[in-house]
Formats: sequence, C-alpha cells, structure tokens
Amino acid sequence: MLEGWLDFEKPIADVEEEIEELRAIGGFADQIARLQGQADKLKQRIYANLTPWQRVQLARHPRRPYALDYIERMVQDWVEVHGDRNFGDDSAIVAGYGRIDAHRFAIIGTHRGRDTREKLARNFGMPHPEGYRKALRVMQTAGRFSMPVLTLVDTNGAFPGRGAEERGQAEAIARNLREMAVLPVPVIVVVIGEGGSGGALALAVGNRVLALENAMYSVITPEGCASILWHDGSRAEEAAATLKATSPDLLRFGIIDEVIPEPLGGAHSDWDAAAQLVKTTVLRCLAELAPLNADQLITQRIEKFRAMGFISTATA
Repeated sequence: MLEGWLDFEKPIADVEEEIEELRAIGGFADQIARLQGQADKLKQRIYANLTPWQRVQLARHPRRPYALDYIERMVQDWVEVHGDRNFGDDSAIVAGYGRIDAHRFAIIGTHRGRDTREKLARNFGMPHPEGYRKALRVMQTAGRFSMPVLTLVDTNGAFPGRGAEERGQAEAIARNLREMAVLPVPVIVVVIGEGGSGGALALAVGNRVLALENAMYSVITPEGCASILWHDGSRAEEAAATLKATSPDLLRFGIIDEVIPEPLGGAHSDWDAAAQLVKTTVLRCLAELAPLNADQLITQRIEKFRAMGFISTATA
C-alpha cells in the first residue's frame, strides 16, 4: 500500500497503487481511466460518511498541508520575521508579511514540520511563549500600518515544558487574547488542521473564524479528554464524538463562522486546490470586513466571542 494513508483510506490506496503501477509500465489509458473513476467513487463514498474520529485523523494527516505550504501557494513577496525581541525565536510559529493578490497581509501560522529533523526544530508545532510574543509583535505592527491579519492555526496546544512555563507561557497566551481582541484591523483566522486548547486560541481571536472541512478545534485533544474523563486514553475515538470538535459541529454551535470545503479526498490529496479554496474564502471575508472602521471591527470581534456559549433562558 502507498505510504501515508490512514486505515479507512485503504480501499482508495489499493486502487491508487494499481494506477501508479500501470502508469509506470506505460499505456493502459483505458484501464487507468476506469480505475480513476473507481477511486473517485470510493472517495465520494468514504469522505461523505466520516466519523468524528476519522476527521480528527484527517486533521492530523501526515501529508496534510501545513502553514508554510499554504503561504507558498497563496502569498507573494513573503518576508518572514524572527524573534520576540526578548528571548529568542520560536520556529513553531512562522510570522511575516506578504501580499495575497493586491492585498497586504500580516500572516502568522503554526507549523509542525514535515520530517523528523524539521519536527524537532519546530517542536512539533507546539509554541513556546516567545513564539506567541513574536506573533503579537507582527500583529501589532499590522495594526500600526493598517494591514489585515491572517492566522493559520494547526497545533495540538502550547508547549507545556518547564522552560516555557518559566518564561511565562500562560501570560503570553493571555496577552495575545487581550491584544488580539482590540486590534484595529480585520483579523481572519483559518484552522487548517488541529486547533488545540489555549495554544490555538492565542492566535484565533478574529472577526472571522474559519475551519477547513476536516479540521478540528477543541479545548483538549481526544486523547487528553479520554484520560481525564475515563482514565483511559485508548477511548480517544469515543471522546472525539463527545467533544463535538469537528467543523460541522463547530459551525452548528457558532464557534466558527464558516467551513471551507476541501478537495475530494481531503486537503492532503491536492495542496494547490486546498490553498485556492482558502485564498478565495479569505479574500471574500476581507471584502466583507473592509467597510468596517477600527471601532466597528473591535466591537464586532468582542461581541462575537462574548456570544459564544450563550443559552437563552427565556420562556414562552
């Protein structure tokens, strides 16, 4: 079977493997076309009936595009900045400036890393406090120069190590929450993979909060939830269903504003198409926010988050 496939994707992988073998031999155009049609039908059936746990697996898919993969496909004139002007640079967070079509943006994203060396260098996408302070530095600069902010969220949470705590992890997250709430420019958030706990929320206080179709966004990972509730991390699949952390549920509960569709087979199957879908949605959201002045943007953002979790007690 081809590498990088999840268990429930095995039927698709088997057909794709046959296609690759025929292409390597050459010819067999009719057989390849027939098998491609079969693969497309399998994708439509499998991805239309995903369980919450399968969506969690897709959010963590090893071939899923990460922040820099989207930036490479969406952004022109990208200039990355480094360091928090206090302690050091945190490679788990990438931050900088660039253009999406004619619009200048400040762009911040969490980046997990693709191979073992990069994963270690980027701490598996788990930021330290200096990463959040770097992100805030870029966002505040955007506020001074009237640039909209785009964040691309993909982390299972902030790094909980001793050094991070000693350098003020909780304070850095709390400061980002406070300062993002009052940025005088449009803030657009896209959860591109896994949005975990305060580590994700520290980059997600936006006027528009979007999530890809197979992303997840939760106060805790399913494994952590299962360990706390049932003292059994192996019940992560059950916890995933209980958390209601996948995009359809998040939209239904008003946690996110919109679900960005993914290409057939998931974002990992076509990075270019996934990036185009994100780009189109981000630019549309920017056009919707453009008429609002700074005070209106701040008010809309604060009221949006205050309204989350509201339950009416009115009676007939």
